[in-house]
Amino acid sequence: MSRNRAQLKTEPCKTSRLCADGHGKEPAHPMRRILVINPGSTSTKLSVFEDERECVQATIAHPAADLKPFKRIMDQIEFRTLLVRNFLHENHVDIGKINAVIGRGGLLKPIRSGVYRINTAMLEDLGSGRFGEHASNLGGVLAHRLAQEAGCPAFIADPVVVDEMDAIARLSGLPGIERKSIFHALNQKSVAWEIARKIGKPYAACNFIVAHMGGGISVGAHCRGCVIDVNNALDGDGPFAPERTGGLPAGQLVEMCFSGQYTLAEMKRKLTGMGGLVAYRGSHSFTNLKKAVLAGDAQAQLIYEAMAYQVSKEIAMHGATLKGDVDRIILTGGLARDETFVGKIKERVCHLAVVEVIPGEREMASLAQAAWMVLRQMEPEKEYNG
Repeated sequence: MSRNRAQLKTEPCKTSRLCADGHGKEPAHPMRRILVINPGSTSTKLSVFEDERECVQATIAHPAADLKPFKRIMDQIEFRTLLVRNFLHENHVDIGKINAVIGRGGLLKPIRSGVYRINTAMLEDLGSGRFGEHASNLGGVLAHRLAQEAGCPAFIADPVVVDEMDAIARLSGLPGIERKSIFHALNQKSVAWEIARKIGKPYAACNFIVAHMGGGISVGAHCRGCVIDVNNALDGDGPFAPERTGGLPAGQLVEMCFSGQYTLAEMKRKLTGMGGLVAYRGSHSFTNLKKAVLAGDAQAQLIYEAMAYQVSKEIAMHGATLKGDVDRIILTGGLARDETFVGKIKERVCHLAVVEVIPGEREMASLAQAAWMVLRQMEPEKEYNG
């Protein structure tokens, strides 16, 4: 990828972006206004950027009762479209003055990292759920709808299906079952570019191990600008997480599947959505887990330790993937805000490389800059072929 991720800002900028001569003058090019749409399973995040400055933003929560009437995720499209229109109206944003709309990328066929203009093939794959159903599928469809109203282009960037895996990493041990690249590509790429800038090397010359720790956990080996190996963070690989089981003992899983107690849909739900902390504690809340730990709950302490342990093992495994040549280990995502949790991981992996911590996620800023770079013709847009 060619865009300079070093320019990303995790907080709204209070001043104008410096022009090329560094004297703080307004850039000579016309300002670009970008609408960013990031639908999740329980919320919709919305932002409007003017170039790289975030002007307004909102996170609209969706209680379970609001989403219950919708059988399929794509049935929510009218509901969420109205939310975006209301957001623009309430913040006095004229949709006719939007220069681009960019949405979170969903479950598509495996594609290379980059910025993709939304086309008919992409809309068909997102809408049909051909490659899986997830709330992120709504991102491209919503972006397309709003862009049509605005009369501007619509994009996605670095969706979860970014696939740069080496052939050797795809083999599972059983023909017919191939390891898949489904991970938090947007945030992993963003923090990787930021740390590359910090250490003064091009991303394409760096080797990183990046652990995104949120509702799902993905740990990727970044080798010279490509994620050559990463766990499938969606449905059954890697560490367990707040809402996912992660990898499970195969024999016991097969026995449970054929026990007659569960349907296929119920087993899939156990892996994604009802696994991890939800299965152990009845809640996906990492904050509640930490409170229980501080209150002296022995089971909560064991689960807390085990999660850090499994993340550490996944990181250490990629020390072998990168043959010991690791520039940095990067911890990011919401769980990286917990200094104690981060400390438990550091003590197990710090011998491999220096550990950098970038808490939270910067999906909105990353998406906005992706669209901005294409509008400024600083990065080519790519075409999706279904």
